[in-house]
Amino acid sequence: MVLMRILLTAILALIPLASGAAGTNVAFAGLKTDPKAPVQVQADQLAVNQADGTALFTGNVIVTQGDMKLQAAEVRVEYSADKKAIQTLHASGGVTLAAGTDAAKAAEADYKPDTGDLVMTGDVVLTQGAAAISGQQLTLDLKSGTGTMDGRVTTTFTPGGN
Repeated sequence: MVLMRILLTAILALIPLASGAAGTNVAFAGLKTDPKAPVQVQADQLAVNQADGTALFTGNVIVTQGDMKLQAAEVRVEYSADKKAIQTLHASGGVTLAAGTDAAKAAEADYKPDTGDLVMTGDVVLTQGAAAISGQQLTLDLKSGTGTMDGRVTTTFTPGGN
């Protein structure tokens, strides 16, 4: 509740800037995970390409790491050169990211599990309770739970409802 009040205060301070801002910093502690936690991927189908070190998960894909859950129609996994770790996950087809009470939706997302860096693009909407921020690109550091919303940024909140 205290975090919500701090967030609301920050949002109120940003409202004059948000409508035309090139980038708005956001702090959403719920969208935070441990990059060292195991990554689990579930899907209806998996196609592996040994030649280029990729795997394509399709159909109701769910990726979990710690408390974070990412859902999409398709996730392409690129493995490290030694094939022992996931280098990047590229999700597309209605991407939803959720952790705790925070959630974000976008057209696509690129996630690097080892660093916790996540970039969501295409009509991004980030919510926490009744508060929402939208834009074209959200860059998050999931280690710290902070990030930046870029593009035409719009902030929506319900006074007294947060």
